[in-house]
Amino acid sequence: MEQYKRILLKEFDTRQKVITELTNLEAILNLPKGTELYISDIHGEFAAFDYILRSCAGILNEKIKDCFGDSLSEEHKDRLSALVSYPELVLGEETKGQDWYQETIPQLLNLLAFAGAKYSRSKVRKALPPQYAYIIEELLYSDRALADKKSYFENILTYVIELREAVPFILGLARSIRQLLIDHLHVVGDIFDRGAGSAQVMDELQRFHSLDIQWGNHDIIWMGAFFGSKACLLNVLRIAARYGYLWDIEKDYGLNLRSLTLFADKTYQSNPKFRPILGGREQEFSEEEILQLEKVHQALSIIQFKLENQLIKRRPEFQMQDHVMLDKIDYWEESITIDDTKHALVNTCFQTVNPENPSVLTPEENQAVDSMLASFQSSLKMAEHMSLLMNKGSMYKIYNQHLLFHGCIPLEPSGEFQPFILNQAHYAGKELLDFFEYHIRQSAKDKEVSDDLSTDLIWYCWKGKLSPLFGKEKMTTLERYFIEDKVTHKEVENSYFSYRNSEKVCQLILEEFGLFSQESRMVNGHTPVKTGKGESPIRGGGLLFVIDGGLCKAYQKKTGTAGYSLLNNSYGFQLVTHQPFQNAQKVVESPFAQTSLKKVIENVEERTLIKSTTIGQSLFAQQQELFGLLHEFYDR
Repeated sequence: MEQYKRILLKEFDTRQKVITELTNLEAILNLPKGTELYISDIHGEFAAFDYILRSCAGILNEKIKDCFGDSLSEEHKDRLSALVSYPELVLGEETKGQDWYQETIPQLLNLLAFAGAKYSRSKVRKALPPQYAYIIEELLYSDRALADKKSYFENILTYVIELREAVPFILGLARSIRQLLIDHLHVVGDIFDRGAGSAQVMDELQRFHSLDIQWGNHDIIWMGAFFGSKACLLNVLRIAARYGYLWDIEKDYGLNLRSLTLFADKTYQSNPKFRPILGGREQEFSEEEILQLEKVHQALSIIQFKLENQLIKRRPEFQMQDHVMLDKIDYWEESITIDDTKHALVNTCFQTVNPENPSVLTPEENQAVDSMLASFQSSLKMAEHMSLLMNKGSMYKIYNQHLLFHGCIPLEPSGEFQPFILNQAHYAGKELLDFFEYHIRQSAKDKEVSDDLSTDLIWYCWKGKLSPLFGKEKMTTLERYFIEDKVTHKEVENSYFSYRNSEKVCQLILEEFGLFSQESRMVNGHTPVKTGKGESPIRGGGLLFVIDGGLCKAYQKKTGTAGYSLLNNSYGFQLVTHQPFQNAQKVVESPFAQTSLKKVIENVEERTLIKSTTIGQSLFAQQQELFGLLHEFYDR
């Protein structure tokens, strides 16, 4: 503490400096809070995710309307929206003349001033591109109603254009406007999964100015793989092969999959069940490439089942013995017995399975796994992305008195918190999520160890019965590949998913996490909201928002939408329903046609100020430290 005081004294070495900072903090505390955007279940759909950020989930169009009113035509507002959202595309369409720049840059400056009106000048300055910050401030705060200032403004603007700096200047202004419109981003899990753009999503998140992440089940297997879990790694790669983006991540992360492809090519044959699900990307693949993915998909699946068999056997404390599927197979008869019922197997590819010891890997499989793991862990880009997940991520987040988590809080059929029992210790409710987060962070400390309890618990987070990220009795992957009877495919959800419609239970969960305010809410992802079947993203008497609505294209037929996001500004919550995203060029051509549907959930009587937020608590603590400094050293 004494050392900290010395540091403070060095920075605030006069009474006046302390007073100035106290005044600044008090001013900030009494400003309206910034706008938060909540988004979940991106599933690698980079283009759609990028559009939501660029359009600020519909806020951009609203601000343009509010800022310019009838002073601009609808077509002009359209073009301005497109310019701020996709400046690179608009500026690249055709050569812009000086008149266009002279007209457009002042409009962007007006919009920037409008977007930053509720912030301090210091905060606006931090949002500006550093190389243009001084120029923008001069232009931003010039009173153009005065003749001298108008001339001053026009001269600066002309000089910027003549120096051929107008394009990067506009790019910087567009980014600054978007940053001021979305002050903070919450990613409520599942960055990874079906789409091919997860690496691009992570790159975008690395650049984002302020965010937090709540880990999802698909995120956790990537983290587990990087921390050394071979079972997690095989799940990651199998899913990538299944959805046809294995070569994308090989390229994005510089992975070496040669041992795998050589082994798969000579071991497996065509198997239509393992044909990759390519969605709208079929034209990108030749039949030869699809066949190669079929073979690799089979190899990865069998190795995954073997590694999971091994893990379950070495962790009897996980109580997953009924998941040891390879031991239940009659390899001569090609059948499997589940719950005393025998099922015929189809689409089998058990060439490398030893019926006497089904869990054991062949030497070639071992070599492929070791090579893939080494490649995964040595990727510099992968290391950066996993570091972001660790530094910005957690199992849950309490922010501005709201509770954010991806999957569920496991509940008994009675509605009580369901305990995970490990070595006679019971973990339930908040304690359960804290328990898993502790072990995830323990595993991250040593990625050379691949079979310790902490690393195995990451895999349990992926598919364990009491995982808050999974939320089902059992994952039926093997059954879906090899058994035609769909009864065996059923995955029974945890009781949480029925109880989350109960206001009483939602209130119980909030209180479990220390949230007793009437304004507190929960935000979930994980389960697509089937709007077409009458489901609502608002549950539990308004205490819970479920915002996985179908950003992933594969779910859009079920959900009837292209996803939900949630906004929270100083006036309250707004739920945003997104339309299916086509491509950036369509947005540029008609940005207002892509406008998202917004529903105001609540309107508070008094605007929420920064003093009432999580950031406000931090600023208030700084104030108290400075008051202590003032009284101890300057006002004695």
